[in-house]
Amino acid sequence: VPCVSWWASIDLSPEAAGFGKKVLVLDYVVPTPLGTSWGLGGTCVNVGCIPKKLMHQAALLGQALQDSRKYGWQYEEQVKHNWETMVEAIQNYIGSLNWGYRVSLREKSVTYLNSYGEFVEPHKIKATNRKGQVTYHTAETFVLATGERPRYPGIPGDKEYCITSDDLFSLPYCPGKTLVVGASYVALECAGFLAGLGMDVTVMVRSILLRGFDQEMAERIGAYMETHGVKFIKKFVPVQVEQLEEGMPGRLKVTAKSTGGEPEIFEEEYNTVLLAIGRDACTRNIGLETIGVKINEKNGKVPVNDEEQTNVPYVYAIGDILEGKLELTPVAIQAGKLLARRLYGGSSTKCDYINVPTTVFTPLEYGSCGLSEEKAIEGYGKQNLEVYHSLFWPLEWTVAGRDNNTCYGKIICNKHDNNRVIGFHVLGPNAGEVTQGFAAAIKCGLTKELLDETIGIHPTCAEVFTTMDITKSSGQDITQRGC
Repeated sequence: VPCVSWWASIDLSPEAAGFGKKVLVLDYVVPTPLGTSWGLGGTCVNVGCIPKKLMHQAALLGQALQDSRKYGWQYEEQVKHNWETMVEAIQNYIGSLNWGYRVSLREKSVTYLNSYGEFVEPHKIKATNRKGQVTYHTAETFVLATGERPRYPGIPGDKEYCITSDDLFSLPYCPGKTLVVGASYVALECAGFLAGLGMDVTVMVRSILLRGFDQEMAERIGAYMETHGVKFIKKFVPVQVEQLEEGMPGRLKVTAKSTGGEPEIFEEEYNTVLLAIGRDACTRNIGLETIGVKINEKNGKVPVNDEEQTNVPYVYAIGDILEGKLELTPVAIQAGKLLARRLYGGSSTKCDYINVPTTVFTPLEYGSCGLSEEKAIEGYGKQNLEVYHSLFWPLEWTVAGRDNNTCYGKIICNKHDNNRVIGFHVLGPNAGEVTQGFAAAIKCGLTKELLDETIGIHPTCAEVFTTMDITKSSGQDITQRGC
C-alpha cells in the first residue's frame, strides 16, 4: 500500500493504482508569509512552469506587437498591458488543471487528502488538515515527493515585505518598479517577462548568473537582457528591506552591501522586491528523523540509490528533494512512473538522469542537453574536445531589424568517441522546441558526422546545427551577415 506525499505523486499515484494498489495522496500547501496558497498539482502547475511560461508568452506578444509595424500592421490605439486581466486568465487556466488532477485521481480510485503528512512511527503517518483535524494512516510503502519552496535570506523585512515566485503569479496588482534578488533561472525568467510587460526591473546578483549552467550561455543571456532594458547590480546582496508606504504596490527601501570586498552600500526605492535566491527541500518538518531517514543536513536533500530508495527500505523519494539530481518536473514525473512500475509492475527500468534536456525561458530562450562546456572540460580535458559554434539571425527578426548576432548555438563533441555530441546549447526563439528533438538524437548517440549528414529545414533556427563548420579552437569569426 504505497502512501504518496505531494508533487510527482500526481503521476505516480494513478500509475500505482493501475496495478491494483490502494493509494493515498497527501497534498498540503503551507501558505507563504504573505498568505498565498494554491490547489492540487504542485509547484510546476501552480507557481512554476505553467504560469511562468504563460507570462513569458505575454511578454513575447508585446515584442511581436512592436515587430508587426515593420511587417505592415497599422494600429493607432495606444497599446498597454493590463496585469490584472493576464493574472485572472492564467489563474483560471491553472484552476482547470487543478480540477483535472482531482478528477484523474478519483477515476483511478486514489484517495486524496488535503492534509499535511508527518511520520510518527515506522509505517505510520499523521495527517493534519486545514482545520487542525488529525487522522492516522499506515502503509507498506511511502514515497516522498515534497518538492522545494523558495528560500529567504534571513534579513530584516524579507518575509514581511518581499514576495517570491510563490506569490508573483497570482499577485492581484501590477508589481511596478521591481528589484529581483538572485541570479537563478527563476530570477532571470521573472525579471525578463516583467521587463517585457513594461516594468522597470533591476536584478541584484551576488556572484554569477545561472550557476550550474554553461557560463558562456549565461553571460550571453545577461548581455541580451541588459540590452533590452533590464538593469543589473553585480556583486551586491540585500541586508535590509524597509516599508516606506503601504499599498498595492507600496514603496520599499532596499539597503544592500557589496560582496566584492569593498565596504560599499547601495540604497534604492522599489515598489516590489522579488526574492529568487534558491529553494529549500521540504524535508525537515515531516518526521523523517522519527523513522531514521537520512537527509543531507546542509541542504535538506535526500540521498537515494539508483532506484530512488532511501536508507530506510520502505521509503522512496523522487523529484527536487533528491541529492545530486536535476530539479525538473518531467524528471520527477518520469522517476515516479518508473518507480511504480518497478514496485508493482515487474519492470526493472530505472530513471535516466543523464542527457536530460531543459530550457530557461528568459527573453532570449536557452535550451541545453548534456554537459556544459565547463563540465565537459572537467570530465574529458579540453584537448579531447571539439566545440563547434555559430551565431545566427532568425529570419523573422530580419524584417523587424532587431538583434542580429545575438542568437547562438554550440555543440561539444568528444574527439575520441567518434565526435559524439556530449553537450548541446542553443540561445534563440523557441529554444525548448528545438532542444527537445535534438535531445532524442543525443539519447540515440548523435555524432557530428550524423548532424552534417542531416538535411536542415530552411529557413529555421534549428538548421544551424546541421551547417556548423567553425570550431572554437580555430578562432574564426562566427558573426552572420544574413539569415
